[in-house]
Amino acid sequence: MRLTLGEPRVPAGFAAAFAGQRERFPGLSDDWRPVHTVYVPAGRVDRHTVRSWGERALALLETHLPDARALAAVFGPMGGDLAADVRGRVAAKLAAEPVEDLRIDFEDGYGVPPGAREDADAVAAAEAVAAMRADGTLPRRWGLRVKSFADGDPARSLRTLDAFLTAVLARAGGLPDGFTVTFPKVLMEEYLGQFAACLGELEAGLGLPAGTLRFEMQVEAPQTVMFLARSPGLVPSLGGRLAAAHFGVFDYTAACGLPPHEQRLDHPVCDHAREVMRVALAGTGVELSDGSLAASPASDAAPDVHALWRTHAALVRHSLRHGFHQGWDMHPSHLVSRYATVYAFHLEHRDAFAARVRAWEERRDGGEAGVMDEPATIKTLSAALRRADVALGEA
Repeated sequence: MRLTLGEPRVPAGFAAAFAGQRERFPGLSDDWRPVHTVYVPAGRVDRHTVRSWGERALALLETHLPDARALAAVFGPMGGDLAADVRGRVAAKLAAEPVEDLRIDFEDGYGVPPGAREDADAVAAAEAVAAMRADGTLPRRWGLRVKSFADGDPARSLRTLDAFLTAVLARAGGLPDGFTVTFPKVLMEEYLGQFAACLGELEAGLGLPAGTLRFEMQVEAPQTVMFLARSPGLVPSLGGRLAAAHFGVFDYTAACGLPPHEQRLDHPVCDHAREVMRVALAGTGVELSDGSLAASPASDAAPDVHALWRTHAALVRHSLRHGFHQGWDMHPSHLVSRYATVYAFHLEHRDAFAARVRAWEERRDGGEAGVMDEPATIKTLSAALRRADVALGEA
């Protein structure tokens, strides 16, 4: 074989650029990730919180969706035995693991009580965590949301975090797996570095291994979207502490000047913000989560419960179709519509996706589907199958 330039040489500067790529874009791991985060004000959390949410959700399911036909009437037509499969899976999930990720809230959902009250609630919340761990009901992910530095009082935020973690370690004999802390209303990029540094100091003071304490940032303002877009080195600058970015629909839509009746996850301004989040954090290993529906059934009557479920399910489907596989749940009723929608979304196409992957692997022309898939599509199909296995508890 003839070469015009002879044996190719590695371009000058390639090694540094490649090392930078690996640092900045490690990609998401195949580790388990939750389909939701349940958000509970700190003053309402006790050792029974997770169990009681599951019991309330299961009671709603049994009362208002007694069989597969009822489930399909609320969540839409499901071919074959899909509705029965989904209902069975939802019932089993609510009985065994109703909450995958719990966030104890000391911010908007909690309010601004006197300092002594928040101190006491931080310790009480830690006692609840230790009790849930002993009872076997502590979710696989758990943590707290502290107050924002944007409120002008970072000392309050850090005091609550310190008191909570100190009490958890004392009562649980260590830090249970799955901990994270949510950092809200990040209006200034500098706050992220400051908070990460505080976590390092707290980690050292508690005697925890380096890198144990990680956090989620909330994207709740146009300012945050802007600095995400213009700061490509943000994630590595935080030393691996940024675990996720969660979208805050109500603060964001309010900051954009939307009227109250347009504060919804599927509004175009929310779609734009999420797309910027996706682009800015693509490949960095930072997980993405959508926001919430701030509504509960108007009453226990079937029409009101069904109406809430239909509204919530439509928003969950919107998130899933746009590649956001996690969202926030605010009420036990949301567990039913969350799991029903997630399970139906994954089960509906799983067999067809698997057939296409098998056809590709066997070098057939699309198999029964008659589709000639590209390598990038096969990668997407394989990722969807992995997500389905995780979401369905089959990984």
